[in-house]
Amino acid sequence: MNQDNLNALRERIDSLDDTIFDLLSERARVAMEIRHVKQGEVIYRPEREAQIVRRLRENNPGPLSGDMVERLIREIMSACRALEEVTRIAFLGPAGTFSQQAAYKQFGHEIDALAENDIDACFQAVETGRADFAVVPVENSIEGAVGRTLDLIVTTPLRICGEVVLPIHQTLMRQSGELTGIARVYGHAQSLAQCQQWLARHLPQAERVAVVSNADGARRAAMEPDAATLGAEAAAALYGLQVLARNVEDEASNTTRFLVLGKTDAQPSGCDKTSFVMGARNQPGAVVKLLQPLADQGISMSRLESRPARRDLSAQGNWEYLFFVVCEGHRQDAPVAAALAEIESRAAFLKILGSYPAVS
Repeated sequence: MNQDNLNALRERIDSLDDTIFDLLSERARVAMEIRHVKQGEVIYRPEREAQIVRRLRENNPGPLSGDMVERLIREIMSACRALEEVTRIAFLGPAGTFSQQAAYKQFGHEIDALAENDIDACFQAVETGRADFAVVPVENSIEGAVGRTLDLIVTTPLRICGEVVLPIHQTLMRQSGELTGIARVYGHAQSLAQCQQWLARHLPQAERVAVVSNADGARRAAMEPDAATLGAEAAAALYGLQVLARNVEDEASNTTRFLVLGKTDAQPSGCDKTSFVMGARNQPGAVVKLLQPLADQGISMSRLESRPARRDLSAQGNWEYLFFVVCEGHRQDAPVAAALAEIESRAAFLKILGSYPAVS
């Protein structure tokens, strides 16, 4: 390519950048006008943002991937939201955790990200008004459900208004860039379990030490020359560590699903899920009878999780186990509403946890 062609292409890039900048400014101005028309309504509307993301992904001509298009538009929406009000998001901290990545994936980076010490504190931050929303892990594709999230969601007044599915790529990090001389590997219990085969092959003599979060493991590894930690690669820069190995998880498809919790759930977006929890009466076939209305209405169920009822809940009725269900559709959809009404007439206990846009 000669210099004249290169200069012409660069001039075209400059012109396109100017056009993009003008359009972004115009979008921001329109977003501010919408905010004034709404007159103080909640600025974050998960169903509206989901519709925008879905439309752009479906109409994407390339060469950018659908995931890249989604990241770009979510950052634009985040910046426009922040012009009027910075959204406060509680997540399971400290900084550098996968929960923080999930918060940024859903809300963009123009937020006030509040790192909480545990899942309980994430719930409390929204319940008390210190945060607008919380992002908490609920299940991992390898290790299953996060029990504490399920326990808390039964009794909280908060509603599920969104979900985030995050591919989990575990990174091994330490002070030095060598695998030799590692006596301990820190990590959250789920991270250690997700990497047990890799650790058994490459570091069979190293002690595996469970910590409250991978970021806590990174903090410890930064102070201990003979220790390493698992976690998100972003933690390496935050804690001054070197990356020893990437993608050390045993399953390449390893993902974690996070819930977005707020004081209201979302309106229908056109492609939604509904989560609810129910207690079955202590009689043969009770669970089958509870789920039958979903089949009768032609509603697909994507998740069924059982968990022993907490003592204070089981004392309220004759059930010992709770069943967490995720089904397709919004609770305002006629088939879903009919099924839930029938389930309520049969169940010893029923709570609708929320309806929210399904992930792309």
